Amino acid sequence: MEIGNSPRTAGQRKQDVLARLKKESDIWVATADADGLPYLVPLWFRWDGEAIWLVTRITNPTGRNLSRLGRARLSFGDTDDVVIFDAAVQTFDADEVPGTAADAYAARWGWDPRRDVGTARPYAYFRAVPRSVQAWHGQHELRGRNVMSEGRWAGAV
Repeated sequence: MEIGNSPRTAGQRKQDVLARLKKESDIWVATADADGLPYLVPLWFRWDGEAIWLVTRITNPTGRNLSRLGRARLSFGDTDDVVIFDAAVQTFDADEVPGTAADAYAARWGWDPRRDVGTARPYAYFRAVPRSVQAWHGQHELRGRNVMSEGRWAGAV
């Protein structure tokens, strides 16, 4: 994007974020351990219209951090099309996860983590509900980048 372009409205940015939530396959997940050591990994996800569902082993750093903290920073994109989510996270083991969420995740990816419950390192599901969202296309869109705050979208769509 060129600096001379007109910035998108809050409504257009929201629509673009929602379109990416439907289209993208991976999302960057940033967490920190108890000592503040950051950890960043890409994970498959599924958007259900309210929350971003993630799956990873409960025993790996991301799983432990998500479960312990109950929050994460998630992101798409490159520096020309940035979306950053700050989310409240709820943890579910394979027996607790709502069936509709797990079924939809399995349908999207052709892989059902619930079937791996007999492994020594089981998978957990994480429901990440965005509390704030920032979206921008380059320097000219830094102003107005906060398109969600306290769980509410900015601007009318």
